[in-house]
Amino acid sequence: MELTEAQKCQLLSQAESYFAASCALARRYFAEVAPQMAQACWAMAKRFYRGGKLIAFGTGANATDASHVAVEFVHPVLVGKRALPAITLTADSPSLLGLRHRYGTAQPFAVLLRSLATPHDIAMGISLTGDEPEVVEALLEAQRLRLLTIGLTGKGGGQIAQMGLDFLFAVPSDDPRLVQEMQETLYYILWELVHVFFEQRGLLEGDADDPTTR
Repeated sequence: MELTEAQKCQLLSQAESYFAASCALARRYFAEVAPQMAQACWAMAKRFYRGGKLIAFGTGANATDASHVAVEFVHPVLVGKRALPAITLTADSPSLLGLRHRYGTAQPFAVLLRSLATPHDIAMGISLTGDEPEVVEALLEAQRLRLLTIGLTGKGGGQIAQMGLDFLFAVPSDDPRLVQEMQETLYYILWELVHVFFEQRGLLEGDADDPTTR
């Protein structure tokens, strides 16, 4: 069925409105968090330099984001960029199902993290609301293991915002589409800036033997 001119105009207006909101949020948000992002990338680069890896996790749509960010670090899309070790906790469905059955729905990521993490690693929890129990518990476990902890959330940050993570990036929007869009842009920028620090090796060498220094 062909759309009427009125319907076409309505769809165009909706698209233009969403695009304008997306651009406005991106300009405002990334200008606000730029200094924190630079600090987070420096901390991440130092962990990678010491032999650490990125461990990413999330539920629902953010499970896909966790897999995506891990792939970006392991298999850079730009020729000449260094591959860096990264894994996602969301890809092993048999283990997750078994752990949910044994430990309950909130614990699978935390149990996997306990088994796979080393002292130099980075834990990145991605959440739209900041309240997903699996993500919260995994970040708590990461803190207990003294990993570098990074949270990506939506407006307010939910429970994750109250945890005292090393770095929290809470997108100031209630629209899950905009939140996920900003989160995807954010982890691409983190990926890029980590490589910028790797090009300045002197910044990474000062405390390379101390896994607790951030």
